[in-house]
Amino acid sequence: MEISDALDFIRDRHQGILVTLKSDGRPQSSNIAYAVGDDGVILISVTDSRAKTNNVRRDSRASLHVNRDDFYAYAVIEADVEAMPVATDPEDETAEALVAYYRAVAGEHDDWDEYRRAMIDEGRLVLKLRPTHAYGMIG
Repeated sequence: MEISDALDFIRDRHQGILVTLKSDGRPQSSNIAYAVGDDGVILISVTDSRAKTNNVRRDSRASLHVNRDDFYAYAVIEADVEAMPVATDPEDETAEALVAYYRAVAGEHDDWDEYRRAMIDEGRLVLKLRPTHAYGMIG
């Protein structure tokens, strides 16, 4: 499967399973929401203290598994992951990326100032998944 076909399959969905590698090499899976940027980079909002965040800092390889609603079709996108810094200022690059992520997944927020403060209070950052390989059954 071509990466572009997998991205087309997942683009209009926003829920998947992120698989990262634990320190012992076994997979660790997390239900997540994601957005696909126009550049094909997949964005995921995470908190700094979560296992998946620590896992990708140690080993930057991850996979995103997305099912079609009927469960029979799916795509898995393997990716190299970049963890942005934790948001510390309402106007920093990570806060801007979190706003872009939110808009892509949920639309407009009622109070962007409140959202930005919450992202800082929660210790949030964005994982950027850059696809390297894809497989699955989407036909």
